[in-house]
Amino acid sequence: MTESETIRCETTDHVTWITLNRPEAMNALTWDQRNEIIGILEHASADPDVRAVVLTATGKGFCAGADLRGTPDTGPRVPGDVARTIRRGAQRLTAAVLDCEKPVIAAVNGTAAGIGAHLALACDLVIAAESARFIEVFVRRGLVPDGGGAYLLPRLVGPQRAKELMFFGDALSARDAERLGLVNRTVPDEDLRKTAEEWATRLANGPTRAIALTKQLVNASLESDRATAFAAEAAAQEINMTTRDAQEGVASFRERRDASYEGR
Repeated sequence: MTESETIRCETTDHVTWITLNRPEAMNALTWDQRNEIIGILEHASADPDVRAVVLTATGKGFCAGADLRGTPDTGPRVPGDVARTIRRGAQRLTAAVLDCEKPVIAAVNGTAAGIGAHLALACDLVIAAESARFIEVFVRRGLVPDGGGAYLLPRLVGPQRAKELMFFGDALSARDAERLGLVNRTVPDEDLRKTAEEWATRLANGPTRAIALTKQLVNASLESDRATAFAAEAAAQEINMTTRDAQEGVASFRERRDASYEGR
């Protein structure tokens, strides 16, 4: 199976669907697959016809983590190689999701473990099938969490819960993940695709640039003081008011009609 077959990508009605397609490996990610996903997300950011992204998978696993067999062989390891590999691999992937200028929905169809869990949690919205599980599997292998896990989890559930998940590596059900705030919505398995389509369509019909700027503001707010956050908010609104969608939104309010956004 070629890499192009293991990552399906299609854009329909302004929504780009990225589907991991190695069900026999529980969609563990190879180095080349990571790079392919990063490229798709970068393209989605730059393409005005793409207004939302959905990340999902085939089979029983969303993503079982990194496929270590796919890591490039650069010969004998020297100090610094591991850190460089993580920066160029798992961390670049997580950053690509966080930095994508379009809203990204994770439709988690099954087990999300290790970097697979972090890939889902980096998304803007997470919908999980009832059969899905989230596992901070690193401790089971004697490893430190990577791919941004120690950055993402405390911001989502607080430091104490994050430590519990990372220290023990226990599987977390979709319902428990929703209760903790890791998941926006848990749905029956058969409704996952439909719900993701509904959410993506709503996003694709929305004011795309306003949503992109809102995403940037929220992500940055977790590391900003009030003065910096307020300044960024004012600057974002200044930029946003130059868009056609903002002008349409104001006009529709004044004219008491539904807005029709173009994503520009």
